[in-house]
Formats: sequence, C-alpha cells, structure tokens
Amino acid sequence: MEINSSQKTTLVFAGAFLAAGIVISTMVFPFWNLIREDVFEEVVILTNDGGVCYVETSDSIPKTIEDCTLNPGDKATIKFGDGLAWATIISP
Repeated sequence: MEINSSQKTTLVFAGAFLAAGIVISTMVFPFWNLIREDVFEEVVILTNDGGVCYVETSDSIPKTIEDCTLNPGDKATIKFGDGLAWATIISP
C-alpha cells in the first residue's frame, strides 16, 4: 500500500495535534488539579443566619454551611474542599 503526499501530510498534522494534546493535558492543565483535597477540621460556629452557618477555618477562608441547625458557639467537625468557601457538617 502506497501513501501519497497528502496522506503523509495528514498523518504529520494528526501526529502533531495528538502530541500537542498530550503535552497540554499533562504539563499545562493536569487533570489532578480538578480534584480538590477534602479537609476535615473542628470549628466553632460563629453565626447562624436563618439556617446558614458561618465558620472560620485554618485556611483563613470563611466557610458557609447550608441547612445548619447549630447555634453560635457550638463546636462541629466540618468537611470542605481545599480553598473553597463552603463546607458540610460531619458531626456536631
């Protein structure tokens, strides 16, 4: 089977496109950056504003907790994604 010049050019461009995609996916935009690490921390509830609690965490990003039934001053263990501004209560 003989490959003509246009087919060779197509193969070269397809190979270059594939190589560029591999480089971009592994070096420029790693998939693992999309998956955040879960952080567990014991915190004190600062306020409860109509079912939305606010807490301060060690990463200095205030967290909001939806559907919260705890009172200000209560301690709770929360789970949040590293660098995110929302959390969930694991145990009061």
